[in-house]
Amino acid sequence: MKYYIIAGEASGDLHGASLIKEIKKSDPKAIINCWGGDLMSKAGGKIIKHFKDISFMGFWEVFKNLFTIYKNLNFCKRNIEKFKPDVIIFIDYPGFNLRIAKWTRKKGYKNHYYISPQVWAWKESRVKTIKENIDSLYVILPFEKSFYMEKHSFKVDYVGHPLMEHIPNRKIDKNFVEKINSLTNKPIIALLPGSRKQEINKILPELVKVSKRFENFQFIIAGAPGRSMSDYELILNNTQIPVIFDNTYNLIQISEAAIVTSGTATLETALLGTPQIVCYKSSYLSFLIAKFIVKLNYISLVNIIMKKDVIDELIQSNCNSKNICFSLEKILNKSCAKKIKFDYQKLFEVLDCGGASKITSSLILKRIKKKKLLTL
Repeated sequence: MKYYIIAGEASGDLHGASLIKEIKKSDPKAIINCWGGDLMSKAGGKIIKHFKDISFMGFWEVFKNLFTIYKNLNFCKRNIEKFKPDVIIFIDYPGFNLRIAKWTRKKGYKNHYYISPQVWAWKESRVKTIKENIDSLYVILPFEKSFYMEKHSFKVDYVGHPLMEHIPNRKIDKNFVEKINSLTNKPIIALLPGSRKQEINKILPELVKVSKRFENFQFIIAGAPGRSMSDYELILNNTQIPVIFDNTYNLIQISEAAIVTSGTATLETALLGTPQIVCYKSSYLSFLIAKFIVKLNYISLVNIIMKKDVIDELIQSNCNSKNICFSLEKILNKSCAKKIKFDYQKLFEVLDCGGASKITSSLILKRIKKKKLLTL
């Protein structure tokens, strides 16, 4: 069968890759065209557009790139028509995906959506679009099931979180440990300043300042997928902070603490068991708009799921070197770190359903086969 998968960010590339692997186990002859990244390509998908060329963060950034986004939408529609897939699978990335879903619905395609847009946080009006255009929705956060089924009378499948397939009981690469030991004998602080260029430019300068006040620690940046050294060099300005690519999980695991830009990385860091601080800073206009429309008490998935302050969140003007230093001192304390790790363990209990990609793949294939039988 022919599958068309659209993911527009690094996290979507990761989860899309796992989904492709599961699809190919049950359908070895599957032909998969996708919008994604290197991981989806390695898993067996043919990349039509790389996520680094289509991902824009914040209201102002999206506005500036409207013409490019419009061109991408039209190109996607033409590409789908040329490919003629048996099924379309959307992975998060709602601004783009829901527009395509409206069009594919009119064309008669079956739309499957893996990883719900965060409509429970903002743009709840999108639920109407989802109900009208999505045949099956697979959610990965426990509270999303009741949000859709009880509040909006829309049946969804809770499949658990796909990160649980990658992280629990993960072993650290010994070669990586040797590499770090040859680099430094100091304890490590991991820096994850985001996967988008705008995030790196806003947050990394503050993290560089922090590193100068913790000389007994070695700060190391986890290079984001789709980024290169040139994205970091000008900001680092010869500061002795290495950038290491393709080893984010290993780096987090060996670190005493991590400073993480809000996003999926906060949940990854929690499931790897490393105490963290969450930082977020965008353009002033984007922040003002977000503050007006977002309906959440927290920005990190850890705190949202746990419904309490498990980790510190430093947002916009509070995301400065002074506040980051204060929070870092706190989580380096053994008693504080122990409390954070205890709360992390509770996350495992609610997010593991036995393999999100496996469950989602099974449900999609089952529904495709059922459709084919009904049309015979």
